[in-house]
Amino acid sequence: MKRRDFLASSLAATGAAIGGALDPFARIAAAADDFADVKITRVVGFDLLTRRDKLVGRNSRLDVHGDRSMDRMIRISTSSGVEALGPCRAGEEQVAQLLGRPALSFFARDERRMNSPLGRRSTALWDLAGRLLEKPVYELLGGAGGERVPVYDGSIYFMDLLPQRADNWRDQLRREIDAARADGHRAVKVKIGRGKRWMERAAGDARDIEVVQLIRAHAGQDFAIGVDANNGYDLAGARRFLSAAGPLKIAFVEEMFPETVEDCLAMKAFIAEQGWQTKVADGESQRAPEAFRLFVEAAALDVLQGDMKHFGFELILAEAALAAEKPGILVAPHNWGSLLGYYMQLHVGRAIDNFYMAEHDPLKTDVLRADGYTRRDGYATVPDRPGLGLAIDEAKFADDVKINFDLRA
Repeated sequence: MKRRDFLASSLAATGAAIGGALDPFARIAAAADDFADVKITRVVGFDLLTRRDKLVGRNSRLDVHGDRSMDRMIRISTSSGVEALGPCRAGEEQVAQLLGRPALSFFARDERRMNSPLGRRSTALWDLAGRLLEKPVYELLGGAGGERVPVYDGSIYFMDLLPQRADNWRDQLRREIDAARADGHRAVKVKIGRGKRWMERAAGDARDIEVVQLIRAHAGQDFAIGVDANNGYDLAGARRFLSAAGPLKIAFVEEMFPETVEDCLAMKAFIAEQGWQTKVADGESQRAPEAFRLFVEAAALDVLQGDMKHFGFELILAEAALAAEKPGILVAPHNWGSLLGYYMQLHVGRAIDNFYMAEHDPLKTDVLRADGYTRRDGYATVPDRPGLGLAIDEAKFADDVKINFDLRA
């Protein structure tokens, strides 16, 4: 099946699954004529710098991740005065092609997608459509999810390997778990796989197990723990890890080894033999939803994890439609190093009914206001506001933002 045909059929299936008679995509197409005179007049590209309250350490593959990150953004202005924003790494030439176009002209009804020069980097156009139609993005995407979105803190890295934490890493780990709980979380994802690069194999594996044991003892039984090895184990090593950690009620294992259908099925069979409820998750490195087809057909994964910003809304919806072909398979977009990716996930969680959990990288900025977004008891809420529901603090924008380009019609 060609990629174009796959995407169209997948999104059509999603529309049937998540709305029945409700067709939010058709609503955009029908409204386009009403906004034909609203043109895009300006697009500003800028870097949104974000920060964390802690230094994030290594994972099994990469060195220290630091306490800063950045989203490359665009800000769209229209002739009606309505503005929109979203993450976008499209080139300046691509972005320039938006200028002078009717604001809702990019929606291709037959394909049920934003068909624009931005390709899958269309978040700002979804925000614009929501603002013009006075609907939140999640409603335009389907609105079939629950009112609250399950979420976890994905920032528990190898703090024990930071030189400044060598003598007190256990206390630091407890502080990080306490901070996650105070931030509204009741679940964390813990990096494992120290033995792949940073420690001798046996010692690294033992440290991985000790970390999970410490979290369970400190956080209690009501706190969910997932682990992510970033392919730091092989199948045999993953079995050894779970033989020790599995009884601690691991919610999910992510990227334990480079994914193949055969190895993922073997991992699922091992978990089932032990009577555990641990889910097998993978797929953040996949480039398109089609890559998951064999895994779905074989029921080799429980959770599909296409990257939120790489896939964008359209391809994540296609992934969700593919997952829906096999009951029980869920979607949990990968998100790291992106504040905007977090908000995008939450709209997906409100849009589809086979969503698992959103990944929260605890990044902050004074430039954006996110009024109405909350986290409490392991769930996030999304405001019932047009578009993404985000606003710019103009004073902070003027003082703190690096402008990459400013294009005008």
